[in-house]
Amino acid sequence: SWLGTFSYWLSFSVSINLRWITVNLITTLVVVSDEPLDDNAILEVLRGVMDPELNLNIVDLGMVRSAHADGSTAHVTIALTTAGCPLRATIKRDCESRVGTLPGITKVTLHWDELTPEERTKVMDRARSNARDNAAPTQIPGRTRVISIASGKGGVGKSSVTVNLATALATEGFTVGVLDADIWGFSIPRMLGIDSRLSARPAQSEEERGKIVPEHKTVGRGVLKVVSTGLMVDTEETALMWRGLMLAKAVEQFLHDVDWGDLDYLLIDMPPGTGDVQMALARLLPQAEMLVVTTPALSAQKVAVRVADMARRSHMPVLGVIENMGAFQTPDGQSWPLFGEGGGQRLAEEISAPLLGSIPLEPSISKGGDSGEPVAIQNGPAGNAFRKLATRIVEEILPPINMEDCSATEITEVAVTLRNE
Repeated sequence: SWLGTFSYWLSFSVSINLRWITVNLITTLVVVSDEPLDDNAILEVLRGVMDPELNLNIVDLGMVRSAHADGSTAHVTIALTTAGCPLRATIKRDCESRVGTLPGITKVTLHWDELTPEERTKVMDRARSNARDNAAPTQIPGRTRVISIASGKGGVGKSSVTVNLATALATEGFTVGVLDADIWGFSIPRMLGIDSRLSARPAQSEEERGKIVPEHKTVGRGVLKVVSTGLMVDTEETALMWRGLMLAKAVEQFLHDVDWGDLDYLLIDMPPGTGDVQMALARLLPQAEMLVVTTPALSAQKVAVRVADMARRSHMPVLGVIENMGAFQTPDGQSWPLFGEGGGQRLAEEISAPLLGSIPLEPSISKGGDSGEPVAIQNGPAGNAFRKLATRIVEEILPPINMEDCSATEITEVAVTLRNE
């Protein structure tokens, strides 16, 4: 019938048109695949390849020397931080899987190179900057001024400076945290006269579970809050035989698992040198700034330059230099530079930072540290020098942040009220 005939020709026509469309589509795809792949397309997919150690993509790190397609083969040259990089296999696998998804690419050939010392420095600088910019939140309030007190070598009185500066700040009415980050060589508890043990506060919520309460000590009109491994071990003589990874983890716990509460200042007594703890703190506390402690001796000054260099490579501002163990002053007013002269000023000039103060050599500093009564609460040349240093920090170098009139405080209070309701 005519209806059957019409149906036959209609189906035949549709079949012919579908075949025509299919042929043209295949032709179009073939034409497109024959076009050379843009090098930028390869670079874009390589941005998804992360260096697992530095936690940045290899393109932004500058590790991709070149990337281009030769027909259906993609050639990519990667420069590693070292030729024997243990993550080479991971990077290779990720590059091949991502570049292999591009249209027209059937083979990925990787070529390997090594970064020059200058390029490696830039890569590490970028990685440190990224780590600081993306640091996870800690228990340290955002308004807290964080000061790491560091030295290039041991024996220059860094812990004495930390204890006495913290005490001087507290006497002015501030709430000051003291974090003893010298994990192996803890001395802060004895120097502040604290011998109790840290304990976990009863959890009020799931977020507060297991939080450690710092030891509190009232000083003048203010309060000191202290955390140290010396408050966790059985006795003061107990040796902590921890490797680098455990040291960094301990510092991380001090920042994440301690209920510091409100703080105006946090002073961190750093271990000497430029090791794991220093790098961990630079990564975990982007707001930290550094005071460098040295003695007048030339040898101490030259070593202290290294810790300032580490701070700047880690994007940590250097507030200034404190010269400890300056000239000994006799009761009749004579001055005896037993450890030399000018080391603090020379260091300040070399690292382009101000010399904030010189602490005279005085037996009462050592005596106060042994008895737990810091010299900063006493009258005398050393006590006056520490209080003068604290005043300069508060009024000039790093004033406390006053949030009383800030709208952010009102917003926080409203948020807390709504959450409680």
